[in-house]
Amino acid sequence: MTIAILGATGAVGREIIGCLGTLRIPVTTLRLLASERSDGATVETPFGALAVEAVTPESFADVDYAFLCAGGDVSREWAPIAMEKGATVIDSSSAFRERADVPLVIPEINGEKAIGAKLIAKPNCTTVIAAMAVYPLYRAFGIKRMIVSTYQSASGAGGKGITELLRETRKVLEEREVTHAVFAHPLPFNIIPHIDSFQENGYTKEEMKLTLETQKIFADPSLLISCTSVRIPVLRVHCETIVLETEKPVTPEEAREVLRRAPGIEIRDDPAHNVYPMPITATGKYDIEVGRIRRNLAFGDHGLELFVAGDQLLKGAALNAVQILQYLLSHSS
Repeated sequence: MTIAILGATGAVGREIIGCLGTLRIPVTTLRLLASERSDGATVETPFGALAVEAVTPESFADVDYAFLCAGGDVSREWAPIAMEKGATVIDSSSAFRERADVPLVIPEINGEKAIGAKLIAKPNCTTVIAAMAVYPLYRAFGIKRMIVSTYQSASGAGGKGITELLRETRKVLEEREVTHAVFAHPLPFNIIPHIDSFQENGYTKEEMKLTLETQKIFADPSLLISCTSVRIPVLRVHCETIVLETEKPVTPEEAREVLRRAPGIEIRDDPAHNVYPMPITATGKYDIEVGRIRRNLAFGDHGLELFVAGDQLLKGAALNAVQILQYLLSHSS
């Protein structure tokens, strides 16, 4: 099996390489593709040291599966070429998520949608983290309303976001002038309620991604969802507060039991001993941490509130993409 990764030198691309090894995907040939400036660079992989190639149409010749993780513009340019060459494309960007003819897939929820598709989209990282925790509850108790507040790390803006946070934090500690370019305001010792561009309805594009993508993944356009997304000065892992109004009465104990049985979920919910989801515990973890599970006071016995943390570079991005491939391989005839 030949696999290509376009964007192999980026943060998500490197995590995809690691996940291919960890999940024991049977790779025969791995092609690492990037822009011309990375041509010839060497990357250590679970399959040995491999050279990075500048992408060309012939890069996708004889490729079975192509992971695209270099941004929406790159995906729009190269996905049609990869498919024309015969590859099945798993795209990590936002380029195709809203297209009705492109499945938007989280394998634990709707993996069957990927079967037979030549182009498969991976949801936004915040959507994946929220949906993993909410879908088991949606199936068990029904959901009328879902209100989400996200607390998103600097690496959600890519490697340049990490670099800016580290550099500017040093300036603060050294009492030097702080600047910003990646984020709308300086991020060290600050939070910014602004991720991506503002839309006409007052929400940002990031917030609307979670709403529209969750409705598509759940196949429920009537599900009412509102989101506020906030950038926080943490290097890795996105956290979310999720408030649910359920159709059926539910207790925190019943919710814990449902989530305990759900794949890809780790319950960290022992406040008496200071155990709850946090970036420091979720970093590098494949599962989504869920805790602070309690009855929501506004919705009473039809309400739940929970706090989740997920590594947005892993389950939010690379891991979910590789799990799509794993699902396809396990269901191939």
